[in-house]
Amino acid sequence: MKPDRLLARTLRSASAATLAAGGYIHAQLYVDEYRFIHIIGPLFLLQASASFALATLLLMGTPPLLLRAAAAGVTLGALAGFAASRTVGVFGFTEHGLQPAPQAVLSLLTETGTLLLLAIWQMTVTKQHRAAGTPVRTPVWDRAATRTPPG
Repeated sequence: MKPDRLLARTLRSASAATLAAGGYIHAQLYVDEYRFIHIIGPLFLLQASASFALATLLLMGTPPLLLRAAAAGVTLGALAGFAASRTVGVFGFTEHGLQPAPQAVLSLLTETGTLLLLAIWQMTVTKQHRAAGTPVRTPVWDRAATRTPPG
């Protein structure tokens, strides 16, 4: 197996694993505590479901850019919700610090890891496409043919 393909498979699997781990944490929080919180509980369940679905789709093969962007979007949404819940609040819901422990820290780590892995994966895909394509060459004009004789 070529090293580029091995790297792509590893990044795909690792991205799916961290995405699913973030979903699991949100599902666990939903079941344990958050299902009783108006609007926030269903949002935790939605985030967990989307994470599991996207992780499964990532593992099914080399996904298109749109699928990788959706995975990044779900992860960014979770991080934005985390930040908002600790600053301005989300639908009247606020938390403080890194509570509930240890889920808050684990969630931050998995979601940051997911974004990092997706970014690295996208850079390698872009690099592979550039390497596989033919370079665009600008035409070289015959300067002697285009000159007009002095006169």
